[in-house]
Amino acid sequence: MQFLSDNAAPVHPRLWEAMRAADAPDTPYDTDALSRELDARFTALFGRECAALWVATGTAANCLALATMVDPHGGVVCHEEAHIEMDECGAPGFYLHGAKLLLAPGAGAKLSAEAIGEVLAGITRGVHQVPAQAISITQASEYGMVYRPDELAAIGALAKDHGLGLHMDGARFGNACAFLDAAPAEVARPVDALSFGFVKNGGMGAEAVILFDTEKAEMIRYRRKRAGHLQSKGRYLAAQILAMLDDDLWLENARAANAAAAEIAVAAGDRLLYPAEANELFVAVNAEERAALRAQGFAFYDWDEACVRLVTSWATDPAHAQALGKAIAAL
Repeated sequence: MQFLSDNAAPVHPRLWEAMRAADAPDTPYDTDALSRELDARFTALFGRECAALWVATGTAANCLALATMVDPHGGVVCHEEAHIEMDECGAPGFYLHGAKLLLAPGAGAKLSAEAIGEVLAGITRGVHQVPAQAISITQASEYGMVYRPDELAAIGALAKDHGLGLHMDGARFGNACAFLDAAPAEVARPVDALSFGFVKNGGMGAEAVILFDTEKAEMIRYRRKRAGHLQSKGRYLAAQILAMLDDDLWLENARAANAAAAEIAVAAGDRLLYPAEANELFVAVNAEERAALRAQGFAFYDWDEACVRLVTSWATDPAHAQALGKAIAAL
């Protein structure tokens, strides 16, 4: 019974069907019919014009998006536990040719306009310091916390006032939309560029970079090629993304993952360290209790000495979620 990561979940059957349907001759790279459909599909989804490009990984999506906003001498304000800081092996510095991450604290791995403002206020020495040029937030955060519309509005207003780009790492964007029961346009309203995650939500190997500033699309196409992410058979990536958009499969999958997490969260009770707002749970469990859970067949990551991380997915068996909840409650 696997709760290690939504990255370990299987590919949704409808994506296999879509890739099989795409398995026919077409023009290469991103000139095929499926890739050319992405702009219009995401424009309809978000209700405003956007450019959409596929890449294979979330790391590439994040860094390519930020590369449209930040110079080599610039900086990106992000949470001190953001994925781009903790889990991307220095990729932002590589893709942005030396740009710096400017770290800020925040409960639940969420940034606030106030915390960002404090970082900006500390940049006072002109050419001697790295100037902030962008803000990056994660929706949902590394602790499964979701930004509300008013929080996003405050960060968006601050970014606009300071002339900063606003990037959203949406590796679990679907889970955030499902939790808020809100349209994608509302969940990403002030954002300039979005990394729309699909791999964690039933995809095989395709993520979307969404640019709401369409004039930067040409720049990112060159950067994608230079970074080695322009795949010659891009139609298979486009096929996955379009299949996830069809009939809102991405949202259906996210709701299933969130529901499984909520089932466990209720049983975890006071052991839950953060509210269950998406599909990640952080639960206080000691070493002896972890061993007892693993002996019953549950797989999960030790987050630190005080807690474990449990991640549900679109494919989590509700019976497994219920069993884990009962096992935690019985500790």
